[in-house]
Amino acid sequence: MTSKTKTTQAGRRRSALSSWGTRLAVFFVFLATCGWIDSLRSSFYILDPTTIHEIAKSAIAASPGDTRGMITHILANLTETYPASQLRLNPDVSEWVFNNAGGAMGAMYVIHASITEYLIVFGTPLGTEGHTGLHTADDYFNILVGEQWAFAPGALEMERYTPGTVHFLPRFTAKQYKMHEGCFALEYARGWIPLMLPFGLLDTLTSTLDIPTFYHTARITGREMIRNLLIGKI
Repeated sequence: MTSKTKTTQAGRRRSALSSWGTRLAVFFVFLATCGWIDSLRSSFYILDPTTIHEIAKSAIAASPGDTRGMITHILANLTETYPASQLRLNPDVSEWVFNNAGGAMGAMYVIHASITEYLIVFGTPLGTEGHTGLHTADDYFNILVGEQWAFAPGALEMERYTPGTVHFLPRFTAKQYKMHEGCFALEYARGWIPLMLPFGLLDTLTSTLDIPTFYHTARITGREMIRNLLIGKI
């Protein structure tokens, strides 16, 4: 092997090491940036779990057993509590869409959607069961009517949630859940909402092929996020 060949091979090794070093540096900078951005998320929240729970309980008391009446009460309460300059809400209570995710099926009405928070009414008169998904947001499932059961791996007894109670699912945790006939809930999530969207949309592409539902879900969610970004709500 000539001296020139050895020099060329050594140069290639140094180039490869330099390339991998650059990639690792970029990767660690990316992780650090993500961690810094994640540390800021709480500063973007407007809603809070305690207030949402109180609104849910007041809706149950004002319209016991009447889901439509509860939704009207919730929307009126939110509109009175949060000015439009602070938080954009979707007032169209007829804007329901199917939602297939984690093997479960129901329908949802999007009350609020932004980059760091969403508030929806989700449920079904028929009952459903599935996987909660593993998310980048904390989730607070406020039962309005009906009953929900849940369990995590290793649990030998089910968790049971009835009207007025909250099923709290911390981010990066998952459970199996079941909603019985006629169960509807006010669901509040806080965290990085766009990263939750694949869970809510992929079943449509891989299973149901319900393209109109995919379109309307993306349209409504995107519209509400943009409306909130325009007033500075992240």
